[in-house]
Amino acid sequence: MKRIICVCLLVILMMAALAGCGQKEQKKVSDYGFYLDTECTITVYTDDEEKGRKIIKDAFALCEKYEGKMSKTVKGSDIYKLNHANGKAVSVSDSVREVLSMGIEMGKESKGRFDITVGRLTDIWDFKSDEPKVPRKSIIKAAMKTVDYENLVIEGSKVRLKRGDAEKGSEKNSGYNTAHVDLGGIAKGYISGKVAGYITKKGITSGLINFGGNVITIGKKPDGSLWNVGIQDPNEEGASIVGSTEAENQAVITSGIYERKFESGGKTYHHIIDPRTGYPAETDVEGVTLTCPREKAGECDAYSTICLLEGSSEGLEFIESKKDFEALFYCKDGSIKKTDGMDFKEAAEENGV
Repeated sequence: MKRIICVCLLVILMMAALAGCGQKEQKKVSDYGFYLDTECTITVYTDDEEKGRKIIKDAFALCEKYEGKMSKTVKGSDIYKLNHANGKAVSVSDSVREVLSMGIEMGKESKGRFDITVGRLTDIWDFKSDEPKVPRKSIIKAAMKTVDYENLVIEGSKVRLKRGDAEKGSEKNSGYNTAHVDLGGIAKGYISGKVAGYITKKGITSGLINFGGNVITIGKKPDGSLWNVGIQDPNEEGASIVGSTEAENQAVITSGIYERKFESGGKTYHHIIDPRTGYPAETDVEGVTLTCPREKAGECDAYSTICLLEGSSEGLEFIESKKDFEALFYCKDGSIKKTDGMDFKEAAEENGV
């Protein structure tokens, strides 16, 4: 009996040793590029470094492909053609139609506070300019008349923008006869989610995608622990954080009025434009972080903008009505508000204070 037990133990030890020899070390492979008007970083863990670099290269190529369809400034993109079709129907790709449909739904859910036909307004504010300035009231008024997601019509594989009120009366010669679509509030989340899906299909089980505040976690860390995603302090430059949230296969998306801004006449103007006023939103929120399953990253991106437009009270109520979404609001008075299910650890806690 002792001999049988010893033989069994020996077999078990040999099998464990062989299994250990078969496991290869997971190496960190990372690269970055500039897409979607922001710096993008992709990190994967793999036992084949060459394969990892190929996956990242192809993931960025996919990102560039999506951008080439959804950017309103890239000539020849689906959105560029739609915006310059003067009301005529144009053919778009399946992915663009999916994002446009999602944008329309976000408009309905937010009762028009989120509107992807805000392109005329974002054009005239032009926060990307070296010398941004406040547009004239008459120009803002003319551009606002084109904003209405209900004027976006999807007919099979074709899409058109109906000619709206801006072609009537004194505004007819303003140059704003039809709406312009701007997917800036939804495309980055959608694309980052698609890129994460592609990387997963290629066999990566641990990785991290960061597209300028849109973070997607793939699985867990190689050591089996959850990813710890930092939440930026909107009052500080660089990598300063107010805290963090743990995540696995989730999207962690942060938006804030601090991202693009300028001062004029003693007042600060930021890039989150309220379609109801034509001016930057004025609420008690400085930054908001949302979490959700990574498959819903597009909606998460749009919801973060909606929360900034609504303010903390209405924003909390809005997110609490959504399954699978949690939110943290960093308010202008320095207070933090969050949904009950939001995992959040303050920076002081992380430092053991």
